[in-house]
Amino acid sequence: MNRVIKNFMKYRFLLVELVKKDIKLKYRKSVLGILWTLLEPILTTIVLYVVFSQLKSNEDNFAVYILTGRLLYTFFANSTKACVKSIRTNGSMIKKVYVPKYIYPLSSVLSNYITFLISLIVLVGTCAIFRLWPTKYILASIFPLVIILIMSFGFGLLLAAYAVFFRDLEYLWSVVLMMIMYASAIFYDVDKLIKGSKNAWVFRYNPLYAVIVNFRDAVYGRPIEKFYLAYSFLVAIVSLVLGIYVFYKKQDEFILNI
Repeated sequence: MNRVIKNFMKYRFLLVELVKKDIKLKYRKSVLGILWTLLEPILTTIVLYVVFSQLKSNEDNFAVYILTGRLLYTFFANSTKACVKSIRTNGSMIKKVYVPKYIYPLSSVLSNYITFLISLIVLVGTCAIFRLWPTKYILASIFPLVIILIMSFGFGLLLAAYAVFFRDLEYLWSVVLMMIMYASAIFYDVDKLIKGSKNAWVFRYNPLYAVIVNFRDAVYGRPIEKFYLAYSFLVAIVSLVLGIYVFYKKQDEFILNI
């Protein structure tokens, strides 16, 4: 463990530079630049609000309901998709110099996490517009925010490792993400839509949905659900441990396949 920590500290400056590079490349040649981090969730929320207003939840502030789910899902989707390509796109550097290979998926997750945190400004503004003021329960939002970071990195490591050998994983994961989106109740109320349905388990055991529910509860001023907290945390830790194990087991073979 000490060796791993020392190795990480040795390359922490490279990690910082990779994170900066990812953010700069994302908005390169863009007129509005990083402002798109704020505009994209606003425009998406407006569209979803108009289209799915008939399926609105029982919450008074449907725009906040949509935004809380959309922001978390977008971070998870963008960070994991970036991880899928992280090893392959940095193949030339991996072949030339030694760098801990986990640095690349980690930088992908962190760069997307930074833009995600910036986009939370939109959520704060939306809550202010609809007069949804923070309560003491807002402090509990730190739990889903940390859990989704761990979960994204865990799944990201798994995807990054296997994508080196199975290039089609990049396209397959995009399809899976679409399924996850619809199973995360971003723009509709699960209780209202499938009340009493046998398919309710799809949502109950979707870890991303669990994170979104807890984050929404914190924003709406309610205590977070302990089952969803424990379940999402367990999935995040398991995915991280499994991701680290698979990544380190496969990393020596990367250079032969990139």
